[in-house]
Amino acid sequence: MKVHIEIDCTPEEARTFMGLPDVGKANEVYVDLMAKAMKGVGSVDKLQEYAQQVAPMGQIGMKLFQNFMEGAASANAKSDRGAGDKGAGDKAG
Repeated sequence: MKVHIEIDCTPEEARTFMGLPDVGKANEVYVDLMAKAMKGVGSVDKLQEYAQQVAPMGQIGMKLFQNFMEGAASANAKSDRGAGDKGAGDKAG
């Protein structure tokens, strides 16, 4: 037997419900520090070197994120092509 439950709530409500801490302030500090650090980067090589040093899990994390973004872009492109094909068929019929 399978039971599916759908809960409509905000991320903040979900964190509270599950007992997770509110990391909003820590995230703001992290983003501010990263933005300030990026202002001093003059070249792509320096940016990549800096990102590898400070990113969670270093280079492995960066590679996982890159693969995720490439996969999402690829899936989006495929769905766009599929929608385009359907639209063309609808006009012809």
